[in-house]
Amino acid sequence: MSRILLAYSTVDGHTRTICERMQQSLNADGHAVTLASLSEARPPEAAAFDKVVIGASIRYGKHRPEVFDYIRRHQPALESRPSAFFTVNAVARKPGKDTPEGSPYIRSFRKLTPWRPALVGVFAGRIDYRKYQFFDRQIIRFIMWLTRGPTHPDACVEFTDWDSVEAFAQRVALL
Repeated sequence: MSRILLAYSTVDGHTRTICERMQQSLNADGHAVTLASLSEARPPEAAAFDKVVIGASIRYGKHRPEVFDYIRRHQPALESRPSAFFTVNAVARKPGKDTPEGSPYIRSFRKLTPWRPALVGVFAGRIDYRKYQFFDRQIIRFIMWLTRGPTHPDACVEFTDWDSVEAFAQRVALL
């Protein structure tokens, strides 16, 4: 079976949770999966793996710079082996915004990097106001109010379609 790197960038931890679910699924199929944060001082070398998956959350409309730094440093390795990318965001809770074709963040991602992974996914994330600092809580509540999402200051709403996450992991296995 394959040695797979699941590298992630997360602000509040939900992208890691999604990666952990994928890791369980891939491990159950006999793959050796390494989970690593892109915020580590030295994330693993992409070249050391048969397949690489990068997952990245959105905060205030952008992926974190560490995502693009990793891709830039490892682009030859990413292009020479099966690879995948997925984004996690609250906008994906809306029909049509949960696909690579309908995601404004995938369009933006493609403008910012020449890397073209074989597989691309979009997952709805989680809103958990209780975990946010005061400023983030207010800004995110305002954004949710504008987009007709949950705004109660104690709300914790998970929008993730876990069946889609499992299906993505199975597609990674087939790469």
